[in-house]
Amino acid sequence: MKKIKVPAALALLATAPLQAEEGGTGHYMPGSMSSFTDGVPATETFIARYNFLSWNAAIDANRPLPIAGLDTLGADITSYANGLSLLWRPSFGEINDCWSFAMSATIPWVDLDISANVLTRGGNRISRSQSISGIGDIVLMPLMLNQKINPDFNINYRLGVYAPTGRYELGRLANTGKNYWTIEPTVGFMYFGQKNGREASVYLGADYNFENPDTNYQTGIQAHVDGTLAQHFPLWGGLGGIGVTGFWYEQISGDSGSGATLGDFEARTAGLGPVLSYASEINGVEIVAELKWLHEMETKNRAEGDYVWLKFVTKF
Repeated sequence: MKKIKVPAALALLATAPLQAEEGGTGHYMPGSMSSFTDGVPATETFIARYNFLSWNAAIDANRPLPIAGLDTLGADITSYANGLSLLWRPSFGEINDCWSFAMSATIPWVDLDISANVLTRGGNRISRSQSISGIGDIVLMPLMLNQKINPDFNINYRLGVYAPTGRYELGRLANTGKNYWTIEPTVGFMYFGQKNGREASVYLGADYNFENPDTNYQTGIQAHVDGTLAQHFPLWGGLGGIGVTGFWYEQISGDSGSGATLGDFEARTAGLGPVLSYASEINGVEIVAELKWLHEMETKNRAEGDYVWLKFVTKF
């Protein structure tokens, strides 16, 4: 097989009895970083990436869950998010023959519909539905490092910062933002065989959340692992890819703050699904497209559903 040119693009494990995150979701989205498509570039470049995420989920009605200051029993969620990611690996980003750095930012636009049974102070259930559209929480990655071990193997280190730029209102079911900051360090291990076309990527990360000032609720630390196994092959003048992708998530410290009144219980989830990709070059511009579906198979005390990702990358 001919040597494969790999396009670059944007982008703590424990088990314990813990409390679920506020709202049944956090800033971490399964599949956002999981394959070669999300690697930190080793050479000078500017990358623009379009991200589309469709998420249909439900929250178990067996135990109350806090959403924006409301106690809910069960919820149905439909969310469509469009995001623009911009990454810059400057000419001065080369530290030495093995190390280089880059930086990026992602601006999301979120369309969200949510229906839930809300508990009143008298203990009654009221069915409520709300919809909202708007800017979500912007993701900044001011420091992204790539360590080149050999032509087939790279290690990425990055620091992500989720800023509370999305719309949020206390007592409103549907909000495009979380109303708190999150710091997310991540390390990624990526093997991509230049001759055999095989890929094995693993990303390990942890989310450290600040307190939501409107609810006085601080979600505990969340650990997560995303990975992809795929085979890439020549197709239509470029490279096609087919494989499997999956993730594992668990909260590893308890929630805190005066708003965390529902007690401790486990929050975890895991999912698996297929992934397809295609990479080529058009008029000197590298492009990459990736489509994946992630089905959650084991979820406790968190919204459970299906994630469909489409990523389209242009590298200049």
